[in-house]
Amino acid sequence: MRVLVIGAAGQLGSDLVRNNPGYELIAASRQELDLTDVEGISARIKATGVDWVINTAAFHNVVKCEEEPGRAFELNCVAVRNLARICQEQNVQLMTFSTDYVFGGDQLRPYSEEDRPAPLQIYGISKLAGEMAARAAAPENVTIVRTCGLFGNAGAASKGGNFVDNRVADGHRGGRLEISSDQIVCPTSTQDLSVAVHALIGNPAAMPGIYHLINEGECSWYEFTAAIFEHLRIDVDLRPVDRGGRSGVVRRPRYSVLANTNAKSLGIQLPNWKDALKRYLKEKFPRPEVAGRD
Repeated sequence: MRVLVIGAAGQLGSDLVRNNPGYELIAASRQELDLTDVEGISARIKATGVDWVINTAAFHNVVKCEEEPGRAFELNCVAVRNLARICQEQNVQLMTFSTDYVFGGDQLRPYSEEDRPAPLQIYGISKLAGEMAARAAAPENVTIVRTCGLFGNAGAASKGGNFVDNRVADGHRGGRLEISSDQIVCPTSTQDLSVAVHALIGNPAAMPGIYHLINEGECSWYEFTAAIFEHLRIDVDLRPVDRGGRSGVVRRPRYSVLANTNAKSLGIQLPNWKDALKRYLKEKFPRPEVAGRD
């Protein structure tokens, strides 16, 4: 199978490349293949003769989406719809990624793929619009993967790294640190997500549609941060804070845990977030005194 990865230098894209199970994989960074360049993308797909396109490119800085809604819809909706049309025209399967932020956070059980979206901010609205536009344009060619709270070795350029690395830096600076306790999420390792993605596209029983791929379990960002500091033995004055589901002017879902229903029925399930975090920290921030130990 031949696969084109758009956004291959990013946080998820780089792990998709690293964990390639043996496909003929063509890696294109966002600089090499602009998601808004319809003619360029069409020509590249045709020239490479791929079976799958995996699009990891998006405008996912939540605050900037509020400030630049036009750009958010251009990248997260219009460009994804155009990509879906191109894939349909060339008989290629497309996988693109969405977010837990398509939900409003008004329920206290994990959201399944069948639950009704109700986004609270431009980012979530633009991603949901992208889902709907892509599936409307090419329903038999489009697979949507919703995920949550990604952390990986490459970090997210638009966010200045990832949540884990930024909290480690905060911890080493010392002082008092306040972290949201009101948002309940399912943090997800791009290492585990990339393995699951490859399993999904390689599964002959998988059908186009929506899949939730996340590390199992749930926690608040405060609990996630506490687990980071506990593992690395960082002593800091960490305080939980209830921001009422807001970050500045941006509304965020207070509960956005996703339930992996569709992929699990195919035997695809990610490990618990605690296990994923320990593996990530052990690789990225090994402690000299315990290096080499389990």
